[in-house]
Amino acid sequence: MKTMNRIYLSSPHMSDEGYEMEYVKEAFDTNWIAPLGMNVNGFEKELALKVGTKAAAALSSGTAALHLALKAAGVGAGDIVFCQSLTFSATANPIIYQNAIPVFIDSDYETWNMCPEALEEAFIKYPEVKAVIVVHLYGLSADLDRIMGICKRYNVTLIEDAAESLGTTYKGKQTGTFGDYGIYSFNGNKIITTSGGGMLISNDEERIAKARFWAMQSRDPAPHYQHSELGYNYRMSNVVAGIGRGQLKVLDQRVEKKRAIFEFYQQELSHLEGLSFMPTNEWNRPNYWLSTLTLKGKVQPIDVMNALETENIESRPIWKPMHKQPYFERYDFVGSNVSERLFETGVCLPSDTKVKDEELGRVVKIIRGLWK
Repeated sequence: MKTMNRIYLSSPHMSDEGYEMEYVKEAFDTNWIAPLGMNVNGFEKELALKVGTKAAAALSSGTAALHLALKAAGVGAGDIVFCQSLTFSATANPIIYQNAIPVFIDSDYETWNMCPEALEEAFIKYPEVKAVIVVHLYGLSADLDRIMGICKRYNVTLIEDAAESLGTTYKGKQTGTFGDYGIYSFNGNKIITTSGGGMLISNDEERIAKARFWAMQSRDPAPHYQHSELGYNYRMSNVVAGIGRGQLKVLDQRVEKKRAIFEFYQQELSHLEGLSFMPTNEWNRPNYWLSTLTLKGKVQPIDVMNALETENIESRPIWKPMHKQPYFERYDFVGSNVSERLFETGVCLPSDTKVKDEELGRVVKIIRGLWK
């Protein structure tokens, strides 16, 4: 029996126009492979212009960007950082890198992101908090007006983990640009990729310059190797940045394809009993990085995932909340059980921008068959 081609959740997608190779070839032709070069400088400027911020630092990963955002915010040993619980561990790990203490905040059903009421409760319990990390999960923006208002009232740094939401807008403005710092990821499964890599952005050009300094091993301006501060090997290579420059040219195309995938699923599956799609709000234009749904009824997430995997189709659960992870469960959590319920009932469907219409048809046929 012939095996059907694998349908991926979200895999790398280089441009049909070959934009990436133009920049990569230039790096090779000039022998400017690493550590820095014109592609790094260009990628920083072009992304900053695209999202509407003053400064950007191209780094080795989104995790590195979050780490340096916390460092730039002055987070250190013993400081408390509020962190959205419903997220990937890369959001929380940098808090530990800084020897700080995470306090995890629940989500709400309206956005699937940080619950403003739970955040308010956390501030009452921990008024000495140093920073807040909000996540724009699966390309859905958080309720930024309310969250920013709370952070400003308490005079606390807001960091946006926009790793999954490049191209998402909140009231017409790009996510990642509202907080004091924002980060993006260019991992292989993101809406655009450099194979790996990330970006730290801010309107504070001085702090971004400092982050670049830390990312280059904190080498002081001296004729010899001198280091007055702890440094990190976090800078993006010139080759990787070249891929990013090419990918940035097709970001809008990728967002539209992701949107079309979500709308197809919505049209074909919304009528199924107990099935609901991730929330969209009038103030939010998501990038629909992953099309996700929840199930409440006889058909469970494991049923969908098993049925799809049997047909060589990739899917996965929604993120397991951080406060339920073995490493992080010793830290405090503020909220109810929203993030847990989303994890227990949620499924991420194939959202690969290379997917063909007939492949999407395969996916929905298999899912609909579970209701017969």
